[in-house]
Amino acid sequence: MTTPILRLITATVMLVLTASACGPKHDPKPTDATVQAQPPGLYPTLADNPRPNADPYLIQVGDLLAIKFYTNPELNEDVKVRPDGKISLQLIDDVQAAGITPMQLDAELTKRYTGELADPNVSVILRETGAELVYVSGEVGKQGPVPLTGGLTLYQTIQTAGGFLDTAHRSQVILIRKGPDGKPFGRAIDVRLIQAGESPESDVPMRPLDMVFVPKSKIANVDLFVKQYIRDALPIQALPIPAF
Repeated sequence: MTTPILRLITATVMLVLTASACGPKHDPKPTDATVQAQPPGLYPTLADNPRPNADPYLIQVGDLLAIKFYTNPELNEDVKVRPDGKISLQLIDDVQAAGITPMQLDAELTKRYTGELADPNVSVILRETGAELVYVSGEVGKQGPVPLTGGLTLYQTIQTAGGFLDTAHRSQVILIRKGPDGKPFGRAIDVRLIQAGESPESDVPMRPLDMVFVPKSKIANVDLFVKQYIRDALPIQALPIPAF
């Protein structure tokens, strides 16, 4: 199960957080063997018509930020948020950037540069997001990261990854995503009716850092699979692993 691409995908996700075998019969209900209690609303479908996320954007690892000094343009620079969540700027020590809004970082930089500059008029501009990716592995044409464009769904993600191989078990695609506490949860989703166009509303909109695994055969215990998938795929055992 631990192929090199799988290990790379999972290790990348964990850093950011800390950073067909189906038969002809269609089953309209997803095959879900998980018994782990999941937060409500963790897997909304298109039929649920979820409201767009109106929460302010929080800076993430890999984001590219433009730091502008309007009265000291010689200090202007573009910086990328490091894996430890910090950025390095001239005249001051490292500053924590990940996990706060650009406006909050703006205020922190203004505070830090007070005393260093006569008029620390600072602005933080988000140039590129570094965490807007989802990851696909298993029985698909091309394993690896997929850019998360607006409105991308689970089935569209699989199509972007080259579609299903003939060996894919389409009745039990595993979608792993983090809950509100950062703990990973897995759900098995039957995509056969979505693929057939009979139930497009049951497709699931993707979220940043979601992981999709398309198995060859039925997975008896989704919770156990997610635990093994996360733990066994990590090539560096020293990395922090979420508790299950």
